[in-house]
Amino acid sequence: MLNNILSLVIWVPILAGVVVLATGTDRNATFARWLALCGALLGLIVALPLATGFDTTTPAMQFVEKAAWIPAFNIHYHVGIDGISMPLILLNSFITVLVIIAGWRVIQDKVAQYMAAFLIMSGLINGAFSALDGILFYVFFEAMLIPLYLIIGVWGGPNRVYAALKFFLYTLLGSFLMLVSMIYLYFQSGGSFDIQTWHTTTLGMTAQTLMFFAFLLAFGVKVPILPIHTWLPDAHVEAPTGGSVVLAAITLKVGAYGFLRFILPILPDASHELAWLVITLSLIAVVYIGLVALVQADMKKLIAYSSIAHMGFVTLGFFLFNTLGAEGALVQMISHGFVSAAMFLCIGVMYDRLHSRQIKDYGGLASRMPVFAAFFMLFAMANSGLPGTSGFVGEFMVIMASSQINFWIAFVVATTLITGAAYTLWLYKRVVFGAITNPHVEEMTDVKAREILLLGVLAVLVLGMGVYPKPLTDVMHVSVVDLLAHVAQSKLP
Repeated sequence: MLNNILSLVIWVPILAGVVVLATGTDRNATFARWLALCGALLGLIVALPLATGFDTTTPAMQFVEKAAWIPAFNIHYHVGIDGISMPLILLNSFITVLVIIAGWRVIQDKVAQYMAAFLIMSGLINGAFSALDGILFYVFFEAMLIPLYLIIGVWGGPNRVYAALKFFLYTLLGSFLMLVSMIYLYFQSGGSFDIQTWHTTTLGMTAQTLMFFAFLLAFGVKVPILPIHTWLPDAHVEAPTGGSVVLAAITLKVGAYGFLRFILPILPDASHELAWLVITLSLIAVVYIGLVALVQADMKKLIAYSSIAHMGFVTLGFFLFNTLGAEGALVQMISHGFVSAAMFLCIGVMYDRLHSRQIKDYGGLASRMPVFAAFFMLFAMANSGLPGTSGFVGEFMVIMASSQINFWIAFVVATTLITGAAYTLWLYKRVVFGAITNPHVEEMTDVKAREILLLGVLAVLVLGMGVYPKPLTDVMHVSVVDLLAHVAQSKLP
């Protein structure tokens, strides 16, 4: 069973999505919902042995499966995980269950298609996180765009087609450059698409530099980094709540994962040479985008810009080239998955009742929805980086790692603790406190059992990870040390 566990993790959600899709029209919507929930839960259950059976003492790939796929070009179905990818697969499988439950009552049209899109996308993302063959990774990386494009374009807001098309075109362009780089690596490595073989392939500085920018564009669009971030606020604003949750909690992490699997180990010399560029863009994201978030009138757009600022910590941590920074970036990725999911779910709770995302339409929610206000407060504090929540741990680790490299980098990146608190608490204050000025707010009811379940589980994870992150850092530590050892070795001929 454990020999094929990764295939189950990839294909169970995809097959479940196909089965849900086969239920057909909305006459079978209730059956489709329950079937989708069973499929999502089964996908999470089959992923759990990855954690229980994982060996934290070795950097080697585990649960490896390899079979010939296209022998003529030496392309294989080759999958495996390490301490970097395993937590991300568990996060993805868990978030998929949440978005299925979150869309239970909200989605009334094309229910089977909506649920199936999330299930299929979940399997494809797991495939991207576990692929050890370049072409296999590329197929999963590209295929996951299709269900997300449909989720935004079919179930999104008034400008959903524009937002979906912008998202698709941005990511497609970067992916094309990545494919060209992979083909070059194929010939340079003696005819292999094996990613681990690429990690030891000799490359000249010019080739490394050109591929660095190609991969940076491909993965930077997903993260996203400045200045190729403009698609994200539009996509978040137009996407349904479930789409925003997956986009922030999971899809952005696929881009960040690409930095660790491709850019740093394959192009170490270019990475060291051009680290200043990524660090600069990351610092701009942390500071400037935080200020942009302060002036947003739309709650979703505010949290979208907040995501860009928080992901700036991730890219910064990677290019500090020390263990504390890389582990802090990975912790930040997992934490952001929980916190951003929670924030978008909170906005979804309010939107379902008032059908507005404008901050000015709210105020005084504490008197009508006290339980919701308590949950929202916790997640707002986590988004601000409050000690004791998961939002603090990764940011603190990256700040500490930055201080070991350069005081001013640490000083600039630490300003996000101020700007993050400013825009998040300013949002919370205007929405939750004060007098009720909108009569429709008077009619709003507090969270129901289903919503309490969603927010409660995330609250436990945010607090648990904030108080005791050691199990997570233990899983990733050996893999991070091994990665940095690869990055420290020159690949120049």
